[in-house]
Amino acid sequence: MYSKIVVPVAMDQLERGKQILRRARGLLAEGGEIVLVHVIEIASGYLSIEFPAAMVEMEIRQAEERLGRMKDEFGISALVDIRYGGSARQIVAAAQEHDADLIIIASHRPGLANYLLGATADRVVRHSPISVLVDRQDRQP
Repeated sequence: MYSKIVVPVAMDQLERGKQILRRARGLLAEGGEIVLVHVIEIASGYLSIEFPAAMVEMEIRQAEERLGRMKDEFGISALVDIRYGGSARQIVAAAQEHDADLIIIASHRPGLANYLLGATADRVVRHSPISVLVDRQDRQP
């Protein structure tokens, strides 16, 4: 059993987030804690100037509301951590800052883009100093 588990949740993949949250709840030691992490990826450089601050605030509020509803649905008291930047880097950073002992991350069957660029789950596995459980989505090709 694990004492602190980081569960990254993408807002466009809430059902997958619920699936890995169920798994985290089953692996959590008594008295342990779950940290729900959502990363807002903001374009860097000149593109970020065009990104209205109101949109960022709206995305933060939406993420907090959705993760709050998810916590209520599961009847858990999890910490919510909203971050900015590259997803893989921020997930690993959250795990380190929260002193987690496991990351559970959703993944999918890799496509061509994953082979060229790499998926978030792949990068988390490569760079995480702690154990990572990758929950694969079973999709037929």
